[in-house]
Order: sequence, then C-alpha cells, then structure tokens
Amino acid sequence: MLRRDRWRLGLVAIVVVAALVTVFPISGKINLGLDLKGGAHIVLQAKESEDSKVTEDSIERLLAVLRNRVDQYGVAEPVIQREGRDRVIVDLPGIQDPDAALELIGKTAELEFRSVIEATAAVPPGPQRPNYDSDEEFQRAETRWNEARSQIEAAREALAKRSEEITGSRVSRDDEGRYYLLGPVLVSGKDLVDAKTRYDNLGRPVVGLTFSSEGAKLFDRATADNVGRQIAIVLDGVVISAPVVQERITGGNAQISGRFSAAEASRLSIMLRAGALPIAVEVIENRSVGPSLGEDSINSGIRAGLIGASLVFLFMLLYYRTLGIAADAALAVAILLVFAGLISLKATLTLPGIAGIVLTIGMAVDGNVLIYERMREETRAGKTPLAAIDAGFKKALTTILDANITTLIAAAVLFYFGSGPVRGFAVTLSIGIVASVFCNVLVTRALLQYFIGGRGAAGSLLPRS
Repeated sequence: MLRRDRWRLGLVAIVVVAALVTVFPISGKINLGLDLKGGAHIVLQAKESEDSKVTEDSIERLLAVLRNRVDQYGVAEPVIQREGRDRVIVDLPGIQDPDAALELIGKTAELEFRSVIEATAAVPPGPQRPNYDSDEEFQRAETRWNEARSQIEAAREALAKRSEEITGSRVSRDDEGRYYLLGPVLVSGKDLVDAKTRYDNLGRPVVGLTFSSEGAKLFDRATADNVGRQIAIVLDGVVISAPVVQERITGGNAQISGRFSAAEASRLSIMLRAGALPIAVEVIENRSVGPSLGEDSINSGIRAGLIGASLVFLFMLLYYRTLGIAADAALAVAILLVFAGLISLKATLTLPGIAGIVLTIGMAVDGNVLIYERMREETRAGKTPLAAIDAGFKKALTTILDANITTLIAAAVLFYFGSGPVRGFAVTLSIGIVASVFCNVLVTRALLQYFIGGRGAAGSLLPRS
C-alpha cells in the first residue's frame, strides 16, 4: 500500500470515529421540527392604527422583535416568517405551554410610567352561592355587588370626562378592576436598557429595570416630583402596579412588582428586554401540533429508510459481489455522516428531511456505480487492476462532482427561498450530498486499496463483463 493510500485510509478512519462519537448515543441529540416534535403554530395579523401604519419597515421590525423574544425564551429552531403583506407565522417546536408562548409573542410590551391623578376602588369579589345559607341572602349579596360595580363604572365615566381636560392623560385599569386617571408619560420603555427577573425581600419574583442615562434622569425627576404620591407602571395600557413613591430614586434602577409567578416575571423581563412591538398584532390562528403525529411519521420514515437501504445493500452485493461490500460500507458511512452532520450543525429534522435521508440512501451509491463501470471499461482495455482502479476513479470524479454540485445548487435555492419543512429537506439533502461525495471519492477508494494491498490479488476484486 502506497503512503498516500495509508493517509487516505487514516483520514477515513478519523472521520468515521469522530462521526461515531458525535452520533452515539443518538437519543435527544437531533432537533426535531414542528411536524415531528409537536408545538405551537401561531399566525399574527398586524393591526393598522392612526399611530402606527403597516409598512415594510414596521413588519421587518416586528419580525426582529419577535425573533429576539423567541430566542430569549429558549425555543430551539423556531420558524418566524412573513406571510403576505401584513401577517407573520410563528412555529415553535417543542412548546408545551402554547398559552405562555402566545402571551410572550402576542403582547406589544409598551411600558410606561405615569403619575396617578385619581383612582376608583377595586371591584369586590363576586358572591358565591356556597357562602350563603339561603337563596334570598345570595340574591341580596348579588344586588349589593352589582350596585358596587355600577358605582365604579360611574366613577370610570367621570374619570374619562376629566381625562379629556388633561393633555396626555388616559384612563387605565388594573387586574382587580380598579380604574386610574393617569397623567402624561413620565418615563417610557424606550429608555430601558435591561430587565431581569429578581426576588424581593419576601421571596416574590419581581422584574428589575435599568434605564439609560436619559431614562435615569427622567425617572429621577419623576420620583422627586411625586414623593408621597402614586406612580403607575403601565404595560400595554394595563396598570401592573401603582406603588407610592417613598423617596426620590436616583441611579436609574426601578422594579416592577405584581402578582407574578416566576415564569410570568421571566416572560415580562424577556418582552421588556426585546422591546415593544412596533405595531399592534392580532392572533388569528393558534394551533397546537401534537407529537403523536410526529412519532408515526418518524416510525414510517425509519421503516422506509431501512427497507430502501436493505434493497440497495442487496443489489450492490448481488451485482458487484466483492466490490459491493466496499460500496455498502461507504453507504453505511454516508448515513452515519448525515446524522453526524445534522447533530453538529444543530439542524432541524423535519418530515421532508426524513425523505431527504431516504433519497440520500439511493443517491449515495450512484457514484460507486459510475466508478465501477469506468473500472470495467479500463479492465476490458487491458489495464492492470491497480491501474484500472486509479483510472476509474479519475474518469468518474468529474461526472460525480458535476451531478452533485448541480443538486447542491438546487438545495441551496430551496433553502434560500423555502421555509420550515422545505428548508429542513434542503439541509438534509445538502448534508447527504456532501457525505455521498466524500464516501464515493475517499471511503470507497480507501477500502479498495486496502483490499488490494491485503489480498495481493487485485484481479479477483474487479468485475468482469
């Protein structure tokens, strides 16, 4: 065996060992797409208003903010893409709580700090029948509750009238049904530079805010002017909390406290860090994809792959006999490299991606067939077995590269213009093409050189026509 052949065999051994280490154990290493893993499929419709118009720029900024939020939420391989002029599709594989995801991406997250001018009482809890001894007592409690609600609604209407007289004011409510007449914006979310989940002295989750230098000055002035009064923290028009300012706050740090769970505080901090949506959106479709469909698809894909690979293995053994062993070994390495490539590139395996793997199995032996047929021609021309192998590889190489490069270009076009599962197919096909060429050119040749060197009877390996 020549020195270059030993180097070639060594390179193949290193690649195979690295692939084996990468792939095994394979459980949990491959990212599955929405169609295989299940998750959430959400369609958002941009809503045009007087303050915000649906334009190319607003949609692009909407995509950027959504992508930032989803990335910080920790979703693997999300798909966020535009549909038409004013719609955005968000696919979130593996999401177990679609409502939480919807809350994360569907909220505008417009943060404001406003002074509280006046507020109503909170709506009292409604009466519950089990708490009363008789129906009469329950009905009287309901009457009192309805009267209280009516008084609060009347107070809200009065606040709305006063709001018309104060420039920049607005009426908002909180989760307890309390209405606030709020003054102009003191500090807004555009002055925010960071938001993190923290815990207060009682162990309750809160959201810590850090303002920019300009925001710090505004917040300093706002707290200095409102000592002893309430400042409302408003998110998307809803009052989250309205604490009383005890003292002037300098340094540009603030805190949002409310009835948050740790997960809710985390989502709020993500939304604030990612920034407000540049345009309001409406959820027009929220569909969960079950993982059971994925299991069936994976099992069908594995079955198809095994049957296809078995038939290809058998055909190469029957038709090329000893040379078929090298071709089958190269095919096995190609399949191994495909999975190693998917894992290394953190690519997402989709249902069309499984089809791409099955297609790769059929394509992987094409190069070997071309090489073996050229070797037959060289053998018939009277060349020695070693010379026939060398000439066969050289003559087939150009055809192999031409065929695979054109397919690779088509896969690149699919990846660029496609989306979701189509991109998954393009990625799998591209990895399969590269693996096939590597195995055709290096693995098969290294094995043939090894057989020839080991047996010293090269002629018995070559097919006869």
